[in-house]
Formats: sequence, structure tokens, C-alpha cells
Amino acid sequence: MKQKKTGRFKFLVWTGAVLAVIILLLGAVYLALPKGPRETMAFNDPHLVDRPAAHAEHYMAATGTPWATQAALDTMGNGGNAVDGAVAALLALNVTYGEASSFPGVAPVMVYNAESKTVESYTGAGTAPAKANIDLFVSRGWKTVPKMDIWSQLLPASPDVMIALLQKYGTKSFTELSAPAIKLAREGFPVHDTMLKNLDLSLVERIGFTILMPYNSQVYLGGQWWRPLHHGEVFTRPELADTFELMAKAEQDVLAKGGTRQEGLQAVRDVFYKGAIAEKIVAFHKEKGGLFTAADLAGYSGYWEKPVTGVYGPYTICANDTWNQGAVVPMTLQVLEGIDLKAMGHNSPEYVHTVLQAIELCMADREAYFGDPKFVKVPINGLLDPRYAGERRNLLTPGRAFGKMPEPGNPWKYEGTVGTTGPAGLPAISSSADPGIQVGKDTSNICVIDSKGNAVTLTPSDFPQTPMVPGTGLTLGNRMNQFRLDPKNVDSLQPGKRPRITPNAPMALKDGELFMTFGTPGGDTQTQTNVQVFLNIVVFGMDPQQAINAPRFQSFNFPDSFAPNVYKPGTIGLELPLYNTVGKQLEAMGYKVEIGGTWDNKYGAANAIIRDPRTGNLVGGSDPREESWAEGR
Repeated sequence: MKQKKTGRFKFLVWTGAVLAVIILLLGAVYLALPKGPRETMAFNDPHLVDRPAAHAEHYMAATGTPWATQAALDTMGNGGNAVDGAVAALLALNVTYGEASSFPGVAPVMVYNAESKTVESYTGAGTAPAKANIDLFVSRGWKTVPKMDIWSQLLPASPDVMIALLQKYGTKSFTELSAPAIKLAREGFPVHDTMLKNLDLSLVERIGFTILMPYNSQVYLGGQWWRPLHHGEVFTRPELADTFELMAKAEQDVLAKGGTRQEGLQAVRDVFYKGAIAEKIVAFHKEKGGLFTAADLAGYSGYWEKPVTGVYGPYTICANDTWNQGAVVPMTLQVLEGIDLKAMGHNSPEYVHTVLQAIELCMADREAYFGDPKFVKVPINGLLDPRYAGERRNLLTPGRAFGKMPEPGNPWKYEGTVGTTGPAGLPAISSSADPGIQVGKDTSNICVIDSKGNAVTLTPSDFPQTPMVPGTGLTLGNRMNQFRLDPKNVDSLQPGKRPRITPNAPMALKDGELFMTFGTPGGDTQTQTNVQVFLNIVVFGMDPQQAINAPRFQSFNFPDSFAPNVYKPGTIGLELPLYNTVGKQLEAMGYKVEIGGTWDNKYGAANAIIRDPRTGNLVGGSDPREESWAEGR
């Protein structure tokens, strides 16, 4: 017996020694591996840098990165219009901010036609594949759509959006418009502050990311889990460039055979949804047990729609339909209509409280009624009826926070019909949720106005938190995560349905003519940021840059749109400068306050351009909270 114990002890000692040697060797190897930057590139990073408003006489772009802005400006300088510029900017943004605004993700869009003085919206969100249904997801033990699984991928939308825009309003070829993005993807651009923050993974997270999603790691970490990214490091996307060139070649082949511009653009779309690119996507899903089929991709299409609108004084605020949350902006402004906000003082405790409560009333209605209008009857006319806004306005409680999300109203009576949708159940109260590995985040935004007064707002998104398609550079995102697995919820998962996504593309008219194109990233704070920027300009007389720079607030008093739909009753967020001036007064009103940073991108990263209809002069602003940049000619 003693010999057995001695033998076991020796074995454990020997095993421990071997493991110790292996760990030491691995540690030595890790220490010897290069961790510094690869090739670097000098540039002036605009993140957290104050700047004056941009002024121009002819055309202007304000986008999520300086490279996307430059692509739009070059395009318009070469004779392109606002739509051409927006598409060039979108493709450049897909390269230079791909961890937040990926190709081929969601891309809600709004277009103003200066000739007809009309506004059109286009559905920039994909649909659930035909196999996707609640029972299937629940059978795997899920209560919500998972964040990092291939099953959370939504059918891609942005290629359809781009071709629809170019076929109806554009003048340039896809080949011309993709050229700046291809050059950036091949030659590289410097890693900027926000990109660095979005991809700031610990060593353990980099190892886990590489194991879970090796191709994603190859794209964003160069396959070197031991090596973090560095500011100014040259970053390339060669396989995404290959994909763009494959799409451009489809167009060139048609044109070389005498085809029309429209036929060439259709060929670009077809190679993505029916041709070689679709085949790669479907093969990957088949290999990984995903849900996409060739029929899903071939049958996908967005559509043009009339925007939903609300009125604030002489201004008409346009939003996409309820497949996204954009209608919260005109709804909130109508609730605030008639209140003397200016007399309260900008960002005074009374002002912040009043705007927060208007937002919370409209977010309650968002939760109860907003969903894909092709699948859910939404009382949108009632929700935007001024009488309903007055009814909701009467629920404001001066000097006292709601404490929890208010009850939704009954807009059906202003529809003249009985409704079938109503209050949605709230998730469990939570102050936090395990975020897991965060690879990329947020969204971005593009605002463009050309020399004739045509305008575009475009808010692209999606991030590499699910497996990318090997060899293509394609990120299919996880936007199905914004569905609910509750069949009673208006935003419930169904085959062919669009989730109620957070990205949205607002636009404002004044006296029937274009006043402003504006927008922001930021999840559930997007509509809140858009309301604040609009009020800063219209009520307080700020120029777009001042309006964007001003400290912000946001409410968390409703379920988060991303699963697991965290709900924080009575909680708001204040950027640090605002907390320092009004935080204690708002806490005294009953708010629980989370304190943000100064120019914190958790509070959005807005862009805005105003056009004077008399002179055509443009004034723009871009957010120092990210790399956003506004410039014109």
C-alpha cells in the first residue's frame, strides 16, 4: 500500500513538473512573439477633437469616418449626386469602420428628391430565413435569439439597398462607386481610436475569439491572437476588396456586351443574391448548420415606402416605417409640441426631465406597437395623430420621475378601429447582462446633400459577432437578436419577417422643403440623440456642430432592443458634464443615474447637415465622440 502511495505521489510530482515546464515554455514563446504594431501610418484622428461647423456652397457629406466622407465628396466632385455619394461613402465605411458598419448588413435609408420635393424611405433591414421560427429556436433551449450563433444572422440587406438607390436615383456605375472602397481595402487605412476601442480584446478574449471564429480573427486580428491592434497600424481588407471587385466585374461584363446601366446594376445585385457570392454564403451555412438557403437569398427584396411623419411647428420630421424604431423621433417631438422648452433653459433639470419623460412615453408605445408592418397591424396614424400626442403629453409629471416604464396608450381610437396589438410583457428587471466577447459594436451614419439639394440619410450597421463567410470578407451580423421569442410580442420571430431594428434614418423638412439630414449610431439611444440634436438646433438656435457637441442624456427605462432585453426601471444616463450640473437635481426627482464619460460614444455619434433653401448654402456637424467627419465644397 505504501509503495502504491509513493508511486502515485511520484507520478503527480512528475506530471506537475511536466505541466510547469510546458507552461513556462508556452509563456516564453508568448513573450517572444511580436506584440507591437505592424506597419503604421500617420494621420490626424478626429476622435475627441473639437472642430468648427463645416460650411459649403455646393455639396457636403458627414459620415462615420473621414475616408467615407472623402469618398462621397470625390464622387459628387466628379459629377455624381447625393445618392451616388452616399453609396460610395457606404462602401468606404464598410471598409474603414467594418466592425460597426459591415458589408452586407442593415442599411436604413431616406432620400429627398429636390426636383419633386418628396421624401422616400427604403427598407434597409433583411428578413428572417424561411426555416427560422420560434419553436425551432426554443427547441435548442434558447429563451432569446443568441448573440454569437450563426442562427442569429439576418438575410443581408445593403446590396439590395445600394442597387435600389442607384437604379432609381443614381447616375454612376457600381464600378465607379466601389473604386474608393477597393483602394482603401487593398492599400489600407490607419486603425483609428474607435476601431481600437471596439476591438480592444484581452489576451483571453483574443484566444477565445480565434477558437470560436477563426476567420473573423484572421480578418480583424491578422490571425495573431497574441498581438493586439495598435493606433495608426495599417489595416487592410483584401478579401472584401475581392468581393467588391467580383460585383463590379459582373457589371462590367454586362456593359461590355452592350447592356444598359440598369442591366449592369441588376447584374451586380444578381451576383450577390443569386450568383457566386450567394453560393459561398449558402455553402457556408450548410457546412455550419445555418438556416440560409439559396431560395432565401434569391427571393429577398426590400421595397420603397412612404415615410411616416410628424410635425413640430413648421417642421415635418420623416422616419422609416415601424420595421425600425425611427418613428419614436416624430412621436416624441409631437408630445413636446407646445411646451416652452426654451424658457426652461437648455439642459436644465426641468428640460432634461421633460424630454426624458416624452421619450419614455413613446418608447412604451414602441414596445407595444412597433413591428414589421407587413406582419403586424401597427396603429401608426393613431400614434402620430396630434390628438394622441396631446393625450400622452397630459401624462407628464413635472418634478417627478415615472420610476418605471409608463403604460402604452391606446392609439387605436384615433385609427377608427379596434386594435389587435397592445402592451408587451416586460423582461426580468436587470441592471446588467453578461456581454460575453464584444467584437465590434454600434452602427454608423451617413448624411449627404448635393448641389441641387438632393439629400440622403443612411444608417448602416452590423458587427462580426457571428461567423464571417470565409474568403469573402462578408459579415452577416447578428441582427436576428432583435427579434423576440414570444409569439405574443409584436416583434416576434417569424419566417420572412423583419425584426424591429434600432438603426433608423431620419430627415426633417421645413415648410415643405429640405431642412436637415441627420442621424446617429447608438442602439436604443439613437432616437433619443436625434431628438436632442434636433431640439438643440430648432429650439436653442445652435449650429449643427454645437448641437452635436452638447452634453447628452438617455433613458434606460424600457427593455433593451438587443436580447436578453435588459430592463432598468427608472434609470437614466448622463454624460459627465451634464451630471455635474444637473445630476443631483434629477436624482432628487427619483431617477437612478448612470454616469457616462465626456463625449461618450455610448450616447451616440451624430451627423447633421442643414441646407438654406434660399441660398443653397450648407452647414454641417460631425460627432467628436467617434471618428465622424463633416466636410463640403
